[in-house]
Amino acid sequence: MIMNSPVLQALKDPVCCMTVTDQSPNVFNYKGKPVYFCSASCRAKFVADPAKYVGADSSSDTPVLETKPIPSESIPTGSIYTCPMHPEVRQDHAGACPKCGMALELEMPSLDDAESPELHDFKRRFIWTLPLTVIVTFLAMLGHRLQWFEMATQSWIELVLTLPIVLWAGWPFFERGIQSVINRSPNMWTLIGLGTAAAFIYSVVATVAPNVFPASFMAMGRVSVYFEAAAVIISLTLLGQILELKARSQTSAAIKSLLGLSPKTARRINADGVEEDVPLTHVHVGDMLRIRPGEKIPVDGVVTEGGSAVDESMLTGEPMPVSKSIGDKLIGATLNTNGALIMRSEKVGSQTVLASIVQMVIQAQRSKAPMQRMADQVAGYFVVTVVAIALLTFVVWGLFGPEPSWVYGLINAVAVLIIACPCALGLATPMSIMVATGKAATQGVLFRDAAAIENFRKVDTLIVDKTGTLTEGKPRFNQALALSGYTEDEVLGLAASLDQGSEHPLADAIVKATREKGLVIDKVEDFESSTGIGVRGRVNGKQLALGNTALMTQLNVHIESLKVQAEELRATGASVMYLAVDGQPAGLLSVSDPIKESTAEALATLQSSGMRVIMATGDGLMTAKSVASKLGIDEVYGEVKPADKLALVDKLQREGRIVAMAGDGINDAPALAKADVGVAMGTGTDVAMNSAQVTLVKGDLRGIAQARAISEQTIANMKQNLGFAFVYNALGVPLAAGVLYPFTGWLLSPMIAALAMSLSSVSVITNALRLRNSHT
Repeated sequence: MIMNSPVLQALKDPVCCMTVTDQSPNVFNYKGKPVYFCSASCRAKFVADPAKYVGADSSSDTPVLETKPIPSESIPTGSIYTCPMHPEVRQDHAGACPKCGMALELEMPSLDDAESPELHDFKRRFIWTLPLTVIVTFLAMLGHRLQWFEMATQSWIELVLTLPIVLWAGWPFFERGIQSVINRSPNMWTLIGLGTAAAFIYSVVATVAPNVFPASFMAMGRVSVYFEAAAVIISLTLLGQILELKARSQTSAAIKSLLGLSPKTARRINADGVEEDVPLTHVHVGDMLRIRPGEKIPVDGVVTEGGSAVDESMLTGEPMPVSKSIGDKLIGATLNTNGALIMRSEKVGSQTVLASIVQMVIQAQRSKAPMQRMADQVAGYFVVTVVAIALLTFVVWGLFGPEPSWVYGLINAVAVLIIACPCALGLATPMSIMVATGKAATQGVLFRDAAAIENFRKVDTLIVDKTGTLTEGKPRFNQALALSGYTEDEVLGLAASLDQGSEHPLADAIVKATREKGLVIDKVEDFESSTGIGVRGRVNGKQLALGNTALMTQLNVHIESLKVQAEELRATGASVMYLAVDGQPAGLLSVSDPIKESTAEALATLQSSGMRVIMATGDGLMTAKSVASKLGIDEVYGEVKPADKLALVDKLQREGRIVAMAGDGINDAPALAKADVGVAMGTGTDVAMNSAQVTLVKGDLRGIAQARAISEQTIANMKQNLGFAFVYNALGVPLAAGVLYPFTGWLLSPMIAALAMSLSSVSVITNALRLRNSHT
């Protein structure tokens, strides 16, 4: 186990940029300093030409290694496994956490991750031993009625069938239980190990040496055995672990989705003008790259030739493609829509915007405090108490009980351990969660995990993104304003006739609106697109121009008469385009992103319940304030980047607020992961949904109120179950210990203890099922 140890330092191989450690056997002493490599071949390349891989520090004469970034698709820093609950636990192989027993997971997942080794192992153990568990349980319940064997013989048969279940299928549980004792961190595995071992060992003794037990413990021709209890506990625990591991495997889906955004190759233009497709790992700072229409931008850089509209919604949340021309910045993994570009790479690998978001998501996920920590702390005290009571029972009965006193002591101690088996305690939370998540799914609310259900009821602050969360995220034609001599329909028709030659999303919205109104779209001639400012062409002999202020200025079209209306429209969050006919202004058109019909109602409901609502969006502040004023939102943050949203969540949390973040874009992913509860719109990106703990399938914010109600009902149900489990143990353990024997002569045999244990579990499940009929 590696616990914040300097022995495993993160170093970069200067040749291939892979992360290595100072434990690598491939090392070369370069100018008095050790340089580490991932392989002998990389070391050989470096030794052959060190100057190729080092640079000079401007502040020192000592050559230093270049800090070449890691390619984004190679971000995984090695097979280092860590515990979600105890991030300080790190090791280079899969296994279980020595503190809590939870299966370790890769610190940085990759796109080609295989199934968890532990999940594969547990599946195999469960499948192969489940038939044996069924047979043992069948014999225990009905064997005395069928009378296929003498009961003493049946005990031996049950022993033989149970041996592989306990000693093979259940072995990982005993290992974790022993580890919890060694590390002095008792947890649920301690209880499962003790309860299962107690039932099994007692039954083995009862089978092998039945004569050591008093005659009163004979039933139906044999001393009662509890092999079925041990077998069922192990099989159910295996099943629970399989379900948990499958769910946990989805926690890395957000990172995998982000890693998958980057293209695998880039088209590089070499110094001699020859173009070739190269792997993204071979792209370096300063390389010239060609991006054709429909291709993704490979890395961060700047446009050197050409122009186009780039869809940046997957990273910025901006619904409309951004026009790019010479000198404009490009973000890796964004989509070039309709033009051809040549760019110069400026940031590659771990320096790109995409890689930064990946790192922020990872850090936010690692900073979570799992709900199970509290349960393990309670279980720790519970374990110590139960073991102490069992030992005290054994000693007191041995010293002061009737003959055979030590046998009575052993039997009662076993009864204490069996009745204290954590089945009811272990089922209390999962059953409530299972029922609640199933019910929520039928209402369009998907919870990622139990922690989200627990925390949602505590939320007092909601941060909402604008685009795709409050609004629909799809540009629509808003209105046309006409100057004297034109009608609004004429302005719209002329603009659509000109725009039919453009592939820009704003143009598409105008053309679509024109067709919906049944207006005529005429043929355009001499069409010309001026990237970033607008379009020009001739329609029915008239020279038309449609675009922004820059285009009108370029064509010397005076638009002062329209500026007031244009500013008013921009204040509502709309994009404005001017139309000129034969060099004279004819009107303007606006395209906007409409607010969802359900948003106002949803926010009013949440605010009336006392929730503080804050808008944080990458859009301009004027646009954001306009939308906020319509929805009654007082706190607004505009032009915020992913890191700013993350910082806002962190700031509110440090103020003691319980924060929920609602968003739909990749730019929201870090904040969604950092928030106490992240809420993703089902109509948004996969990355947002994978980063969030709650997904609203319909993208309707009214689902947040439903989720809160489900959370409150579920936590109440969980408290009832936990309360019942503890009360059951509080009453059952003293009875099993024989506290009432001096007064009533009552003793609780292990058989009755096992029955009580089963009934307690049934009661917990029955109570949890009541959630299906509750109203939200």
